[in-house]
Amino acid sequence: MIIVPVKEGESIDRALKKLKRKFEKTGVVKELRERQKFTKPSVKHRDEVNRAIYIQQIQDKEAAM
Repeated sequence: MIIVPVKEGESIDRALKKLKRKFEKTGVVKELRERQKFTKPSVKHRDEVNRAIYIQQIQDKEAAM
């Protein structure tokens, strides 16, 4: 359960902003969206490999400079 302490005189907008930020950090929304559909293990693996290749290319460009 996510708890957002609200200080005396603090606006509701500020409290909602804190709540949204905490939700983003915990990854609840991301996990819920991912659970809505089934992704095959081969597709997950392909995405991981593509992500790793992309990150490696960025690191190589930074190292070359």
